Amino acid sequence: MQPTALFDLDGTLVDSAPDLHAAANRMAARLGLAPYRLEEIIGMIGDGVHVLIERALAARGRPFDQAVYQGFLEDYAANAAVATRPFPGIPEALDALAASGWRMAVCTNKHEHAARVLLAALGLLDRFAAIGGGDTFPVRKPDPEHLFATLRAAGGAPARAVMIGDHRNDIAGAAGAGIPCVFAAWGYGPAEMAKGAAAVARTPAELPALLERLVAARATP
Repeated sequence: MQPTALFDLDGTLVDSAPDLHAAANRMAARLGLAPYRLEEIIGMIGDGVHVLIERALAARGRPFDQAVYQGFLEDYAANAAVATRPFPGIPEALDALAASGWRMAVCTNKHEHAARVLLAALGLLDRFAAIGGGDTFPVRKPDPEHLFATLRAAGGAPARAVMIGDHRNDIAGAAGAGIPCVFAAWGYGPAEMAKGAAAVARTPAELPALLERLVAARATP
């Protein structure tokens, strides 16, 4: 069976922090709050936008507000690809994987519609057989069923799959699913989040060889 690469989105495929940061600061300005530093927002990424807004408001002493959250979603959706770009080397890595016969899917805690809009704006959407967003299924990472459901949607199988991500949720979800995870060291997660990963990729260029090795190792009796 064709192997499947499951990719996290923010911090793995794309550097979306600049646009999330800008949207958070527009939200702060509307509420009369102090602006956020980029590093603050980067530290809040990984558990979906709802949690990001919870954390951002809590950091300014404010409770979660559904109307504020909806306003952020609308503003971000309209400006998600202003400064966001694929990480250097990602398009080439995707090309190499496709040429080697890999199918690819995205497994992200970002809302599916937002993920699709962003990937389309960056010219990447057609590369993926499925997009499993944080609201696509009843669960999301680190629940392993998020990975299983995304794999089913892509036509893949756990025994021939590898997860690639920069967050503890990616590693925990993959571990629960019995799928090896490659930690994306170029992303937002600190180095200590790599604990439990099957391998660490320093750059996207390392992915094709690492993924081939991990799939081959699983096929060896």
